[in-house]
Amino acid sequence: MNSKKVNWFFLTTILLHILIVVSMVVFRYVFSIGIIANFIISSGIIVIPALLFLLCSGEGWKEAIGFHRIKWSTAGMIVLFTFLTMPVTTLINAFSMLFVENAVAEVSEQVLEMPFIAAFFFMAVSAPLCEEVVFRGVVYRGYRKSGSMLQAAVFSALLFALGHMNFNQAAYAFVIGIMLVLLVEATGSIWSSILYHVVFNGYSVCLMYLAESILPEGLASGQPQEGEAYIDAMIYSMSFSVIMAAGASAIAACVLVWIAKNENRTQQLKRIWTTRREKRGKIITMPFIIATALSVAFMVADVILYKMIN
Repeated sequence: MNSKKVNWFFLTTILLHILIVVSMVVFRYVFSIGIIANFIISSGIIVIPALLFLLCSGEGWKEAIGFHRIKWSTAGMIVLFTFLTMPVTTLINAFSMLFVENAVAEVSEQVLEMPFIAAFFFMAVSAPLCEEVVFRGVVYRGYRKSGSMLQAAVFSALLFALGHMNFNQAAYAFVIGIMLVLLVEATGSIWSSILYHVVFNGYSVCLMYLAESILPEGLASGQPQEGEAYIDAMIYSMSFSVIMAAGASAIAACVLVWIAKNENRTQQLKRIWTTRREKRGKIITMPFIIATALSVAFMVADVILYKMIN
């Protein structure tokens, strides 16, 4: 796939998402779906169109996605890299919460009603696998054929962010998208980004269930807190998070370099920057512009409606 097909795919997924959400709102008194069905539909919206576009392109799925073995030592360092990058994502998440609601907290009550094994599978196994195959496989590799590696990294991360369809997750998903591309190039395999995503989401799921068992009711379920004390606590937390994020990110960069050396891909990792001026074709096309506008409009409307209701 090239950038044109990738952009048409993205437009298709955005239209499908909007169509399904509108249908659920219009027919909410006729039928409703549970959280498990919601997870299945969310994954299907991106995976099915991606595989169909890939099939129509005639490109082999192994070449288009990039499944290659990585060393066990590399896998261990990827786990470390994942935890080292969590402070910066936590900081971005906290900052976004000053303006919009926490999207994960909004559905936490429904998630916590599920058995832990089911929640872990859908949130920490199924979702990461589907998203990585699509965004670091089909999308990123498709963009690489039309632009520089840096452009492909940035725009694939942007699509990954917009695909979440809410400002809160989009904020840190963009940064995660960049880091996942770096991992893929450092290892030459999409298994690295899948492992990162599984560990990242799995930690969040475990933390959610652990908080439910030990924290007072209301805090664990993600119910919004109010008052000056809460705002002061948020500001203090963010200040501490800045220091933590800076230190952990510096160590994470060193770990990434080690991973590239361990997989003999140091030069490939460097090429992301050294080939930044390379020009092959256009990444931004009309379907990309339309899809971006629709997704941003949807997120704005979601924020407005939430404030009106609450």
